[in-house]
Amino acid sequence: MAFRSRREKLRSILSGPACIHPGSVYDAISIRIADDLGFPLGMFGGSVASLAVLGDPDITLITLTELAEQMRRMSRASALPVLVDADHGYGNALNVRRTVQELETAGAAGLTIEDTLLPAAFGEAKTQLISLEEGVGKMKAALSGRSDPSLVIMGRTGAAAITSPEDAIRRARAYEATGVDALFFTGIKSRAELEAVASATHLPIVLGGAPEELNAPDYLVSQRVRIALQGHAPIAAATQAVHDTLKALREGTPPKALKGLASAELTSRVMREAETKARSADVLGLKK
Repeated sequence: MAFRSRREKLRSILSGPACIHPGSVYDAISIRIADDLGFPLGMFGGSVASLAVLGDPDITLITLTELAEQMRRMSRASALPVLVDADHGYGNALNVRRTVQELETAGAAGLTIEDTLLPAAFGEAKTQLISLEEGVGKMKAALSGRSDPSLVIMGRTGAAAITSPEDAIRRARAYEATGVDALFFTGIKSRAELEAVASATHLPIVLGGAPEELNAPDYLVSQRVRIALQGHAPIAAATQAVHDTLKALREGTPPKALKGLASAELTSRVMREAETKARSADVLGLKK
């Protein structure tokens, strides 16, 4: 299959001896830059998807179609494997199955399905979780939705910060029993909590939003952590750069006096200009 090599790379990361930090990607430019810099994996987070596609906060306003189309654009631009935050699967267990089908077709190397109650319930300010039984049903539906067995499906829970670490362990063990490929935890606050979930489970672990004390690579490896997220600084940096550049132009700064712009060489590389010129010469008869 066209995307199998990307998925096999993600699987090799999960079965490998190291813990890697993925690059946060959200569009064709960011994924090409991450690829060129040597990141082994891209992470397409739900928050950056919402910001990049809608300009909205991470409150589940983006649709499955919009998420999948953005993934499709990135798949076209680069062969870098991408792990997609598929949130709650955009509905109930049947919607989860459809989510897996769409993201598989769009070229995702893997995806996460979480047990957060999304969208937020009426009148509830605090984050809530779905029941364990519903969470298990979603994991089963996700697994039944993939046609390529190399697609990585991860069960994700934020229970450690929402209910308790004990609940996180209970949920993780139940999701593990369904046959998911890895466990994704958010809200782990200490080494003791990480060690508890690692000792109670067997699958590779992915950590999101971990505190500084959990950033030692050797320690993470010893706890079966194979992927540790670093947040989504690239889109924040890009937002600041666009703001500063437009502000300077608005205030009268001449274009040639602007600072911090991408060089012509970098822009050409990101656009794959050399490849396009070679292709144009070959198929259009244009001079190189």
